[in-house]
Order: sequence, then structure tokens, then C-alpha cells
Amino acid sequence: MVIRPPKIILNRTPADYGLPSEDIILTTQDGLKLSAWFVKGSALTEKRPSLETEKGLAFESQKAIILIHGYPAEKSDMLSIAKALWPDFSLLLYDQRYFGKSEGRYTTLGVKERLDLKSALDFLESRGIKKVGVFGFSLGGAVGIITAAEDQRINAVASYAAFSNLKILGEETYSHLWPLSKPLVNLMLLWSRILFGESAANISPYNAAAKLNIPVFIIHSREDEQISFKHAERLKKALAPNSSAEFYFIESGLHGELPIDFDSRVKEFFKKSLN
Repeated sequence: MVIRPPKIILNRTPADYGLPSEDIILTTQDGLKLSAWFVKGSALTEKRPSLETEKGLAFESQKAIILIHGYPAEKSDMLSIAKALWPDFSLLLYDQRYFGKSEGRYTTLGVKERLDLKSALDFLESRGIKKVGVFGFSLGGAVGIITAAEDQRINAVASYAAFSNLKILGEETYSHLWPLSKPLVNLMLLWSRILFGESAANISPYNAAAKLNIPVFIIHSREDEQISFKHAERLKKALAPNSSAEFYFIESGLHGELPIDFDSRVKEFFKKSLN
């Protein structure tokens, strides 16, 4: 049930938001095809001299942001935020494995989703884009933080309502089943090791955040009913040595609710961080 949840399909497109998009397919290192949209920013649509690559392809330097949806949604869920960031940035939205229109028999809760994000980074690199930020919601935020600690092509990362550790999140989720909560979590970790080849216990944005020295923006609601505010506090502790870390803790709002100034704060963070 956890790795094959019912999918949320929104059936919205970039055109619904006035965004000029290109349908693309990303290929992961383990061979999955991911459905994605690439939205060119102003610097890629204006007529100006281009930089030439060794292969003779014309590219321009441009800042781009990758937007990663949460569990169990799909890339359409990121369109309203994409609209707020465009045209200052080029944008790449993709369906994580299993979700939306992407391939994959199941979600791996962040274990292999790092490969999904790395395929998005490969695509932007192929387009000559050097400055890349990542915004992720919930699971997407966790994937962004973890991957940023592994891949230096990410120059800044913002996350909204990310968990700090998957094992801790599992214990909280199953807490109402006490005393079965810990046995269930241990079974989940064993299952993930067998099925994914790596224990989900290793999915720790907390550990990854402690390694980051790039700009990081942590956003979380104190009233989040799905991923408790304690996760944001743990991430803040991990990021204490990082002078480029910023925090926006919302006083009220459920998981995924956006305050009025959300878009402007995220946009300002990336403008400053990718300058």
C-alpha cells in the first residue's frame, strides 16, 4: 500500500497557466522513462548571441529550477509555483517514478528517486544550463536535499514540508498502532532493503543537510498534520553550521497549504541564491 498508493492525477498542463512548454522524456540510470515538461525562461526565448558547444549546438547560459512534486501527486501539482517563477527562470517539472505518466512499478520513497533528479540535472546540463536550483514539496523536498549533498550541479535547494528521516516518519505514521509501530517500521526497512537494494533508513535529509554549504531554504507549517513540525526543527539543527540556510516557519496551515507570500519568498530565495 505504501509503495503503490493510489495516484493523484490532476490533468492540468502548462498551457492552462500560460506557460510555453516542451514535452520531454528523461531517462534514469536504471532505465526508466520519466514524463517531463521543460519551460524556457526569458533568457532562452530572447534573441541574443548563443554560446557554441563543441558539438556545434547553440545554447545559452540560463538559470533553471527543477520542481519536484510530493507523494502521491504528479508534476501538474507544481504548475502554480512554476507560474510564479517564470519567466525569470527556465523550469523543469517531471513525474517521479511510478507517479503521473512516468514508468516504474512502485515508488521507492526516496531511495531511487535520487536517480530521477539526476536525470533532470543531466537534461539541463545537455541544454547548457549551469545554474540550477531545486524546489521540492514533501517527498520531493527530501529528494532535493539528499541529492544536493551528492551532486554538486545543484546550486541551491528549497523544500516545503520535507521529512528529516524516513524511519522517524514511519514511526510517527504508525504511532497509533502502538505497540506495533516499531515492528512495522522494522519490517518496512527490511522490505525496502530486499526490494530496493538499500534500506529506507538511509533516506535521511537530516544527515544530508549537515553536509550542505549551498543556500538552503526550509519551509514548514507548525500545524502540518502529515509531516510534523519536529522534522523542520531537526533540519534546522542539521543546517546550523550553514550560514546560507534560511527558514520560513508558517504559523498555521495544513500539509501543502500555501500562505499568501509563499511564491514571492521562494522566488526571492532563488533570485538571490542563483545570482
